[in-house]
Amino acid sequence: MKKILLLSAYKSDSHASWVKWLTQNLSADWRVLELPGRYYRWRIRGNPLSWLDELPAQLNGWQPERILATSMVDIATIKGLFPQLAAVPVSYYFHENQFAYPQGEGQHNSVDPQMVQLYGALSADECLFNSQFNLDTFLAGVDALLKKLPDCKPADLRARLQPKCRVLPVPVNPVAAGEKKPGLILWNHRWEYDKKPEDFLAILRGLSRKHVDFKLALLGPRAEKTPPVLQQIRSEFAANIVADGMVSRADYQHWLGAAQVVVSTAIHEFQGLSVLEAVSAGAVPVVPDDLCYREQYAAANRYAPGQMEQAVAQIIAALAQHQPVAAPAAFMQAGAGWQRWLEQL
Repeated sequence: MKKILLLSAYKSDSHASWVKWLTQNLSADWRVLELPGRYYRWRIRGNPLSWLDELPAQLNGWQPERILATSMVDIATIKGLFPQLAAVPVSYYFHENQFAYPQGEGQHNSVDPQMVQLYGALSADECLFNSQFNLDTFLAGVDALLKKLPDCKPADLRARLQPKCRVLPVPVNPVAAGEKKPGLILWNHRWEYDKKPEDFLAILRGLSRKHVDFKLALLGPRAEKTPPVLQQIRSEFAANIVADGMVSRADYQHWLGAAQVVVSTAIHEFQGLSVLEAVSAGAVPVVPDDLCYREQYAAANRYAPGQMEQAVAQIIAALAQHQPVAAPAAFMQAGAGWQRWLEQL
């Protein structure tokens, strides 16, 4: 049985579910270290310090044969701090990449997160990405960064990195379709700037102007302080809302199974787990013609970014016809890919 040290520096919902799936479905001797999904800049820069005392305890009498680390982990520094890990092969997993991550208002612009991922990728034996979009934007971002650096820089890092990069999505557990609720539109994303909920509000207003009869299931994580856009939706569309909040997994699956349409207005999405789950349950996707969505859904399900009237028209058509699409097989069958990964170690 392979001994695998799994390091996850930012335990958000999607990262945590990935760790849970791996450790429950792949037969290996796992040791897992995770850090809470908060204080992002401290996490990506400080995880070697955070694990400075904990890692030796995990390694006492136990030697891993492989390290599986997320790209939030400063694995180059960790290998330097812990000689016991210096020669252990590393699989570096990109849930996201900092070269294609949109900067929020008021956020400090720093090259540090990009450098952590670049050094990590260079020191890893393989780099795994959850979508082709993620892989492509990482390599393009590395190229762009090198052009900005003033001097004393290596030639063509892409040529060094590309041969060890490949796509291996996070496994998605399909959700059973239930009895569809006529007119039910699902939003199951974080209520944060990178999902651009303001555009979702614009879509709802467009549907209202066209006198469309619809219902709303407003799911997904939200801050303790209600985001203003969510409050505005609650105010304008109170009569349409049938679900609103962070619900149990069973209730979440119920609403996915009942939804006719799932909408995304994201400006950041590297795999789009929430839409994949909803589509597996029979919801028709209406998503931007951008990001990872281009490799997942047909053109008929994608609208030009920022073109809310086009999104409105697609939603109206989907509600009228309701013809579910097949969830993309490469993403829904990723579990087999992870099994092959383990067997090839």
